[in-house]
Amino acid sequence: MSKEDSGTRGRPTLVDIADAAGVSLATVDRVMNQRKGVKERTRMRVLELARETGFLSQADVERFVTPPPPNIVFLLPSGGNPYLRLLGDRLRRRVSAKNAGEPALRCFFIEGFNAKALAAALRQNAGWADGIAFFAIEHPLVRDAAIEISELGKRLVTIVSDLGSHSPVDYIGLDNHTVGRTAGFLMGRFLNRRAGSVALVAGSRQYRAHCEREAGIMSIMDEMFPDLHVMAMREGHDDPGENYRHALNLLEQKPDLVGIYNVGGASGGICRALRECNRADIVTIGHGLTTDTRKALLDGTLDAVFDLAADEVIARAIAALVAPETATSLPKFDIFFRENLP
Repeated sequence: MSKEDSGTRGRPTLVDIADAAGVSLATVDRVMNQRKGVKERTRMRVLELARETGFLSQADVERFVTPPPPNIVFLLPSGGNPYLRLLGDRLRRRVSAKNAGEPALRCFFIEGFNAKALAAALRQNAGWADGIAFFAIEHPLVRDAAIEISELGKRLVTIVSDLGSHSPVDYIGLDNHTVGRTAGFLMGRFLNRRAGSVALVAGSRQYRAHCEREAGIMSIMDEMFPDLHVMAMREGHDDPGENYRHALNLLEQKPDLVGIYNVGGASGGICRALRECNRADIVTIGHGLTTDTRKALLDGTLDAVFDLAADEVIARAIAALVAPETATSLPKFDIFFRENLP
């Protein structure tokens, strides 16, 4: 196209800019729509020509030069865990209330306790996402996928449960060994020198958070409450039905049972069994302040609930993905009893 042709048409077109820059029309279109896949030098050349030809004003160019907000994906386990459903609900609320300049958010639920599915989801979402926050399964397949995606320049953070100290991924969550020790301290003090067995119920040992809580409570029981015997941990996969059946079996088979610590989620199933068997004497501690655990605290079935506010998890994860240089200190946790419910 000649300069005369361009001039007779008045306002320059994308074709004019593409010709002047020596690039394809598709490349110019990507720059103008702030899509990815264009080298920074090419992008700046296209914008400068757009300014010189009058297609864009200087103010327009400055807006284009400002990097667009990042795309962020959250990957959460599917299933019956009310706390994880709460995280998903809060994320959907943020998506619907998104303002200009804020990160674009997506949330997907992945089959729980399936390392292969999580690794595949990480790779599948790495194309669109600039950053991914995910509830980690400690498994070589997941760790390998995380390393691979990190090497592509994508930012990753784990939430609630991490990949371990040898992972290149930052962690947003609790010091779970300390949480377990604190739960053990409360359990021992609540039982007030009663002897007997304390049962542990977890989602899965594939979650590092659950293993660390188990180690924490066992260490303080050995140290401070030797008359309490901590039983081998049972896996309920954060499912209310499985946890209900575990609790019924414990109540039937362990006459010396004095306490239950659910290191994972879905405490509602355990509380249902305790109510049905009229066992208000069992000291019970759980995680995640949700509708079911609030009800159990109020009726005395649960004695204490450890909680990390869902909104804080989301906000810290987004901050870590948007500003990687920001230090990600461990958040503080709340312990709720019947008397201090918000």
